[in-house]
Amino acid sequence: MSKSQSIVSSLVQRIQSGELAVGVRLPPQRQLAAQLGVDLTTVTRAYNELKRMGLVEGRAGSGSFVRDAAAASDPGFDLSMNVPPQPPGLAERMAQDLGLLLAAGGGTLGYQPSGGTARDRAAGARWLARRLGAVVEERVVVAAGAQSALFALLDLLLQRGETLACAALTYPGVRAIALRLGLRLVGLAQDADGIDPGAFEDLCRKAPPKALYLVPTIASPTTATMPLARRQAIAATARRHGVALVEDDAYGALAESAPPPLAALAPEIAWHVASLSKCATPALRIAYVAAPDPRAAVQLTMGLRAVSLMPSPLLAALATRWIGDGTLDAFTAAIRAENRARQSLAAGALPGADLAAKPDGNHLWLGLPAGWTGAGFAAAAWESGLLVVPADAFDVTGSAPEAVRLSLGGAPDRAGLGRALARLGELLAWPGTPVSAIV
Repeated sequence: MSKSQSIVSSLVQRIQSGELAVGVRLPPQRQLAAQLGVDLTTVTRAYNELKRMGLVEGRAGSGSFVRDAAAASDPGFDLSMNVPPQPPGLAERMAQDLGLLLAAGGGTLGYQPSGGTARDRAAGARWLARRLGAVVEERVVVAAGAQSALFALLDLLLQRGETLACAALTYPGVRAIALRLGLRLVGLAQDADGIDPGAFEDLCRKAPPKALYLVPTIASPTTATMPLARRQAIAATARRHGVALVEDDAYGALAESAPPPLAALAPEIAWHVASLSKCATPALRIAYVAAPDPRAAVQLTMGLRAVSLMPSPLLAALATRWIGDGTLDAFTAAIRAENRARQSLAAGALPGADLAAKPDGNHLWLGLPAGWTGAGFAAAAWESGLLVVPADAFDVTGSAPEAVRLSLGGAPDRAGLGRALARLGELLAWPGTPVSAIV
C-alpha cells in the first residue's frame, strides 16, 4: 500500500467510526505532511481521493472538512451543462412510446428524407405555429438537433471570410461553427434586454454582416429576453440592409410570456430554429427549422444531407406522437414549473448576489464580487465539487465580464441543488480568489 493510500485508509476508518465527526476540519495539508514525515504531494493525493469518495469537501480559503452522509451521496454537481430538469415519468414514457412505435413499424427503422417526412414536418409546423403563426409544412425542415441545423444553415448563408454578427456573449456552439467554417464573428454590445439595436444599426451602416445570429428569449448565458420594440427595431434594420436573421429559439417554448419571435415579425428574412432539448430532453435530438420560404427549406435540406443525412426516424416519430397527443406540452409545463421552483430556491440561497434570471429558464447569470475573476471562481468551484461556466466561454469581443453561468437543471433534485448553492454561497462570501493549492 502506498503512503497516500495508507493516509486515505486511516482517515476513512476515523470518519466511519465517528472519531472525525461531520463538519470537523482536517489538518492543513502541510501540517499533516510534516507530522507524518511525507512530502506535500502525498497528502494532496490522499485528500483528493477522499474528496472523490465524497467523504471530504474543500472550502475555499478554509480547508478540508468531513462531509455529512447526505452530501457524500452526491459528491459533485454539474452546473455547467444547460439541461432541463428531468420531468417525472420521462424515461418511462419514452420507453413505452418507443416500444409502441417499433411494434407498429411504419419505416422508423429505415432511411427517410433528409428534411423529415411530410408527417413529421406537418407536426413541426403545428408546434411552431403557436409562436410563429400559421406555418406551411413546406417551410419546415426537421433536423437532428439544433447544432446540426445551425451548422448547415450558416454554411448555406455565409462563405468563408464573411461576417456573422452576434451578441458579445453568445452560444459557444456557434463560436465553434464559425471557427470551422472560417467565418468572421463580430460581437455586438448588449445589455439586460439583449443585443443593442443601435450597435447593430451602426455595424450595418459601416459594413453589413451577411447574417445576425441571436437568441432573443432567455438568452444563454445572460438570460436576457428582448422586448418587442427591440425585436422590431432589429428586424427593421435587417430588412433595410439585407441581413439574414438566424433565430435560435432554444428556450422559447419554456417562456410562458414572451414577445413574438423575430420570424413572426420578419418571416421573409428570418430562419427560426427551435429545438426540443430544453423543453423536453436532450435525448430527443430533434429540432424544427422554419425557413423563409419552401425553396429555402429545400436548400437547407440539401445541406443537412451532407451534415447528418437525416434526423433519426424513430426520434422524429416520437416527437410527432408527443406533439399530437399533448405529451410534449405536459413535459414542457412540468419543466417550466420545476424551473420556477429552482429559480426561487437559487434566489433564496444566494441573497444579495448579483443574479440575472428568468423564472421559466434553466439557468441564471451570476456577476461576481470584486476580487474574483470568472476563471478563478470556476476553478475554486471545481475544487468544491462544482462545475460552472465562466463568461469567457461565451465571449466574442475579448472583454468578458467577471461572471459565471449556473445551470440549475443538472442537479438530480432540489435537495441536491440546495447543497450545491450552499457551496456557491460559501465561495461568494470569501473576499477574493483564494490561493491555489497546486504545488
